[in-house]
Amino acid sequence: AVMDLTRLAVDAGQFINRAVQYTGESLGQAERTELDPGLEELLSRAEATKTWTDQIISQTEALLQPSLGVRLEDRLYQHLEWSVPPRPRAVELLGDQMTQAGLEIGSNTPYGTALIRCGEAQKQLGEAERKFVQSTNIHFLTPLRSFTEGEYKAIQNERKMLVNKRLDFDITKARLRKAHEAKQEARVSYTFTLLNTFQLAEMELRICQSLYNRQSEITRAVVEGLSNTHTNHMRSLTDFVDAQASYFAQCNQHAQELQKQLARSVPVAVLNCLVNASLADNTHCPIFPNNPVSSERAKSQDLFSSNFPARKIRVRKAKKWGKNAFEI
Repeated sequence: AVMDLTRLAVDAGQFINRAVQYTGESLGQAERTELDPGLEELLSRAEATKTWTDQIISQTEALLQPSLGVRLEDRLYQHLEWSVPPRPRAVELLGDQMTQAGLEIGSNTPYGTALIRCGEAQKQLGEAERKFVQSTNIHFLTPLRSFTEGEYKAIQNERKMLVNKRLDFDITKARLRKAHEAKQEARVSYTFTLLNTFQLAEMELRICQSLYNRQSEITRAVVEGLSNTHTNHMRSLTDFVDAQASYFAQCNQHAQELQKQLARSVPVAVLNCLVNASLADNTHCPIFPNNPVSSERAKSQDLFSSNFPARKIRVRKAKKWGKNAFEI
């Protein structure tokens, strides 16, 4: 228990010293050891990779599932480690509605048949979309999440330890500087206590510098693995593009097949409609122009037009009113 309390007191004192040093650096009242430029660049690249990876993951999730509520629900299931319930895609729901509408209207009617065919095509599109979503989650989003939730956390831990070692190193440098100033001021009355303090500060400085250098190398080794991460992300990006191209090709194939089916069925439906309309109205038949009734009507219309020719309108000048008057 005594050892635990002692350790707790030491940790608390170390935390306070680091906080004081960090505050002094922020206010420009304390010197700060700068990181190696190469290491600083690697850390900046890691930060940029993390930031953009998070945004790519978020936007890809929005692409796969546009509904924010459903995405939040899926995240809750994942957080609770529950299996996400299967949900039909929007295009599949549209296909179900079209199929039901076609059956209700009548599968023996042209429109009902077209609705049923469209419904089947929409379901095929939904199945292709489901495979695309599954492939994207496995081969693209999972590797990206592996970086943000695993590799980047390791980088952050090493970076945090590096910052702490750097603060300890700067604290010991400040102590040594103060001890050196005290040594200069007490040159005449130089005591054993002052000598002991100066030597202790030098020893602490060497230890802290060694720990700082070692942590710098560890952090550099971890961050240099970012090149392999980028290579893996490029491979995952290629898999995503391949899955996207395959998905679009399948959608195009299903859509073209549906287009051909509708193109073959529409002329037949239109012809049936015109025949039925002609049989219901014998006075006008656009399909059979030689219909005797239609010919008789056409002749009567020509006779009426010859007996009553179109009247011409003449314009004369009306002097009495000083304006144009129209005479029929």
